[in-house]
Amino acid sequence: MRILIATDAWHPQVNGVVRTLTSLARSAQALGAEIHFLPPDGFPSLAVPTYPGLRMALPSRRGIAERVDAIAPEAIHIATEGPIGWAARAYCRRRKLAFTTSYTTRFPEYIAVRSIIPAALSYAVLRHFHSAAAMTMVATASLRQELGARGFKKLGTWTRGVDTSLFRPDHPAELDLPRPVFMTVGRVAVEKNLDAFLALDLPGSKVVIGDGPQKAELQRRYPDAKFLGEKTGQDLTSHLAAADVFVFPSLTDTFGVVQLEALACGTPVAAFPVTGPLDVIADHPVGALDADLKNACIRALRISREACRNFALENSWESSARQFIGNLTALQPNRSLRPVRRAAGGSAVHG
Repeated sequence: MRILIATDAWHPQVNGVVRTLTSLARSAQALGAEIHFLPPDGFPSLAVPTYPGLRMALPSRRGIAERVDAIAPEAIHIATEGPIGWAARAYCRRRKLAFTTSYTTRFPEYIAVRSIIPAALSYAVLRHFHSAAAMTMVATASLRQELGARGFKKLGTWTRGVDTSLFRPDHPAELDLPRPVFMTVGRVAVEKNLDAFLALDLPGSKVVIGDGPQKAELQRRYPDAKFLGEKTGQDLTSHLAAADVFVFPSLTDTFGVVQLEALACGTPVAAFPVTGPLDVIADHPVGALDADLKNACIRALRISREACRNFALENSWESSARQFIGNLTALQPNRSLRPVRRAAGGSAVHG
């Protein structure tokens, strides 16, 4: 199956959506599926004032059509609700093509903490966006239930996974810091709720890995915490493996792939009992969930690192990719998609 995924989130961004899509493509190839991406690359763009360093693509109708037609996909999936997502949605609507979407980011909550726009208005816009899809895929049962209560229809499940060959407990980094080490990884921005972690009175050391618009402010306010910047690949793996507890303070993430990455490195998770941690950790003995985050952090210190690793081994990206492809295959009989002749000189789509 030749699949086209339209996404506003793409390299060099470092976030859960980009990691998910990259891992999906790699695993889907092993299952006989060919995934191509329609990212923001090559389109004009504007800076996003509320996200320093981030730019918003301004795709043209013709540019979108040329890229999609050049791939001639058998299935189209729209991963984000940004300009690329809306443009791909409009393309499918004009041509009466079925498509699927995924709900991966809590934009209503993110926007609400950065502006005066109420979450209810944002949810209305997102309901409209996803209502045209043959299926809207969500990562967890609790999110599916929540969106259903908010009026979203045709919801399906697409879980996430972890690359257990990359994220391993072997070769932890040498951290010259007082133990225990409590670590968090992710975009350093207000929606990640890092204050809830950094303000805790904890023994040992607090470490933040990642970059973002709130980094300078948090460094000033919490001089005792160690901000190590952005890390990827084996460097990230070795740091996760060196932590005693991985702290996930977010209240708005829909899943939090980094939780599985930490567990694959043998590091237990401490988090609030909200969507994401509730689904990933649940009642498994690999993390501590508590409305009192300090209590969760201290309890997590007693969790078996071997149990964390074994749990992660059961949540592979191959299983996630198989579920994603299965969703598309199940919808195939109802699709009006048909092969499209490749346009001469059509723009290449990154895949």
